[in-house]
Amino acid sequence: MSENKKILQDTHGRDHAYLRISLIERCNLRCTYCMPEEGVKLSPKSHLMTYEEIYAIAKTFVKHGVTKIRLTGGEPLIRKDIPVILEKLATLPVELSITSNAVIIDKFIDVLKANGVKKINVSLDSLDATKFKHITRRHEFQKVYDNILLLVKEGFTVKVNAVLMKGFNDNEIIDFINFTKDLPISVRFIEFMPFDGNKWDMSKMVSYAEVMQYVDKAFDKNDIVRLKDAANDTSKNYKIKDYKGAFAIISSVTNPFCDSCNRLRLTANGQLKNCLFSSTESDLLTTLRAGKPIEPIIKKAVQAKFKVRGGMDTLEKLQEPKLHTNNRSMITIGG
Repeated sequence: MSENKKILQDTHGRDHAYLRISLIERCNLRCTYCMPEEGVKLSPKSHLMTYEEIYAIAKTFVKHGVTKIRLTGGEPLIRKDIPVILEKLATLPVELSITSNAVIIDKFIDVLKANGVKKINVSLDSLDATKFKHITRRHEFQKVYDNILLLVKEGFTVKVNAVLMKGFNDNEIIDFINFTKDLPISVRFIEFMPFDGNKWDMSKMVSYAEVMQYVDKAFDKNDIVRLKDAANDTSKNYKIKDYKGAFAIISSVTNPFCDSCNRLRLTANGQLKNCLFSSTESDLLTTLRAGKPIEPIIKKAVQAKFKVRGGMDTLEKLQEPKLHTNNRSMITIGG
């Protein structure tokens, strides 16, 4: 265990047991907060990790203390070898989960079950088909909605992630909460975060406090139940009394959870990011392909992790464009 801590414990005493692996930079949607309107420059196929390389890197992290792996994208399910990737990673002693836009997830129910995937996060930013089309630039609302119901029916633990944007979908907050009345799902409201090309500014963001103002106006205070957050949880969790599901707020901007962060991110082209907000990356893939150990690079990257949001420890710094436009677009980081 002491050896594990040498590699996956940072200078602030945080142990990193959760690895998010992006499998692909491509997606079958074009969400405005994730992908710039002009698109992104994709990595050449030869620069992307093969399934063998994904497994080799994941195995190294598990050896040193990672107990949870989440697969992301782009849209991970459009990668043609996703069944093989799931099968390989399922042999590791980890909790394996996935984040998807759910457009085609109905085709993978049996594959997910066969490989022990029980927890699925679905991105859905509006319950209105017209708004969905506007934000995703695609007509897939009904498919996503139906597939959420299918996942619940098939026994998966489902979280629905909604990025809130002022003047666009903040008037749907209560609709989303009421979505949990008869469904055992958790809707998670995510503060709009700055990434390259997504035209972020503070005025577009709906804060944790503002979400709760909507909730307080819509429900009796005795019916709003504060739930106990799990260890290392990114969200503040609630439910409405007698509702089957729950809701939560991920307040990365106004109320960050950095003190308990245990996450590392591996991009589809094999770069390790020690923080979602960080513009620096560490190349694991080139070293792996050279037949050299990747542990020294992992250790150095973890040790370099800032205490708060990639060094943007104030809202003033977060609003300085040059501090976050050097970061990738969200689609090439992994959700």
